[in-house]
Amino acid sequence: MANLFSRIKDSVMADLHEAMDRKEEKNPIAHVNQYIRECEQEVKKIKRLVEKQYEIKHDIAKELSQAKTMVEKRKRQIQLAEEMQEAELAKEAQVELDQFEARVVQLNEMSDKSIQDLETLESKYVQMKQKLKDLYVKRLELRSRENIARTKQGMNKVLETELVSKSVSKFAELESYIERIEQRVQTEHRLHTLDARFQELEKRATTSN
Repeated sequence: MANLFSRIKDSVMADLHEAMDRKEEKNPIAHVNQYIRECEQEVKKIKRLVEKQYEIKHDIAKELSQAKTMVEKRKRQIQLAEEMQEAELAKEAQVELDQFEARVVQLNEMSDKSIQDLETLESKYVQMKQKLKDLYVKRLELRSRENIARTKQGMNKVLETELVSKSVSKFAELESYIERIEQRVQTEHRLHTLDARFQELEKRATTSN
């Protein structure tokens, strides 16, 4: 039964991963954002563990201080009981002294280990924050690349052969139209000038007669 559930789980996860892969192809930035959110959650978890470890370290230090205080107290009491020839009382105090001394040894070991664990967690926390910062930078890079790609894609549409050919055709028609106008203007100007010259010539001929 366990194997069956395991196979079903694997199949579902495979389908999910396949869907995520298709989604990534369509929108890679969204996939990166999702991954960053997951990393942010992990960083928050590590931060809480670091804070918890500080509390544990503080509690261990507190217990150690109390145990050391009791060791010194029982030593003084044993010395007093021996001076007052209270052997039974001194014996009972010695039993507790042994217990407190053993506790001091244990707490010292726990303190050393808690410090090492805290250093490890802090190092891990710093590494994860750096990794998260790297992801932020990577996302900026991808956003920039995506924007450039989309801009180039838009440019390419404008510069596609069909559009360019249409534009060239339109400009060619416009240029031909303008040339025809220019030619007509030049012809009209030349004719006007020619008529004016003949008018002047006719006028001179009439005057001379």
